[in-house]
Amino acid sequence: MELTDQVAIVTGGASGIGAAAASLLQAAGATVVVADIQPANDSPGRFVTHDVSSEAAWKSLLADVLAREGRLDILVNNAGISGGSGTLETTTVEQWRKIEAINSEGVFLGCKYAIEGMKKTGPAKPASKGSIINISSIAALVGSAGPIAYTASKGAVRLLSKSVALHCAEQKYGIRCNSVHPGGVDTPIFNPLWQVVGREQGKAFLDQSHPIGHMAEPAELGELILWLASDRSSFVTGAEFVADGGLTSGLRRGRIIGAP
Repeated sequence: MELTDQVAIVTGGASGIGAAAASLLQAAGATVVVADIQPANDSPGRFVTHDVSSEAAWKSLLADVLAREGRLDILVNNAGISGGSGTLETTTVEQWRKIEAINSEGVFLGCKYAIEGMKKTGPAKPASKGSIINISSIAALVGSAGPIAYTASKGAVRLLSKSVALHCAEQKYGIRCNSVHPGGVDTPIFNPLWQVVGREQGKAFLDQSHPIGHMAEPAELGELILWLASDRSSFVTGAEFVADGGLTSGLRRGRIIGAP
């Protein structure tokens, strides 16, 4: 149980990648706090209703975790929204601000207050280091005509993670920060698409778009998050981990991967 005595917060942990990560962290011995704005029907660990876009909510969550669990060692900044398919011309300022508030600003706030909590409590074990894992997307690695707000928000998470890692290293906090960049993962974020084209047809298209032959299951990303949370990745910080089934690797039979 390599994460015994460690405490983890997982945002957006009620479903999808967050739920898979929370389960794996708990199975590895961590005490897990699932923080989500939507209810969790069967949440591992303790569930807390949480709005990642609210600074007041982050202050309250940190105070609650330190009071009840006594410490903080791991943060998985997973909460996010898709934001539809708006282009530069069709996206409104209101849509832009909503997506950035959750996907980008929410991660900034999470990093800010996680570092505060980790500094207060120190490592659970001499070899342990605090670990922040920010869930970005392959949208942060390649350009896209749309969804522009989502792409911009995930690009912000990518470079924010590197800045957080360097800041913590310079300050000698012993806190690592890395980003994860999934391709298609079979989570509720695709439900709006399934309602338009049908789950079977939509999933078949996304499966064949990935060179590996299928979308990811949430647990496949959860395993990567578990590794980044553990001391097995103790020399890794400021890095970006692409888990996309080969989607961004390059050309596939003369066409760009993912193109129809």
